Amino acid sequence: MNFAAKTEDTMNVRNCRHCGRIFNYVAGPVTCPACREKTEEKFQEVKDYIREHKGVGIAEVSEACDVDASQIRQWLREERLEVTEDSALFLNCESCGAPIRCGRFCEKCKGNMTKGFNDVLNEGKPAPVPDTTRDKDPARMRFL
Repeated sequence: MNFAAKTEDTMNVRNCRHCGRIFNYVAGPVTCPACREKTEEKFQEVKDYIREHKGVGIAEVSEACDVDASQIRQWLREERLEVTEDSALFLNCESCGAPIRCGRFCEKCKGNMTKGFNDVLNEGKPAPVPDTTRDKDPARMRFL
């Protein structure tokens, strides 16, 4: 008897959230390559507009570049754009509510989360023992 293995290429096919076209989804936002490229072009347009018109607000950029204000906020959350220090506009940390210029969390909350993650990862592991055999005097010459 001869047996042939049936191979089935399973593709992750989805509809684009923007235009509705079907495309092979790999990772990231559920948008087709054409819409992703258009979004990137809009991002570059927004970035250029902001450079030319310092201190503008989201509403003005949204209107001038024909981009949804929610998309501009998303780029701020993704840290692709940043609010200037002298701007009246600011974002809020999603954890403590402190004002931030970009991203989702303030530096303090990022540090707390990192410490928490490290504590969980190192739970049950013995603490590293400091190496006391090294010479503590940094001014001394070292020889190979």
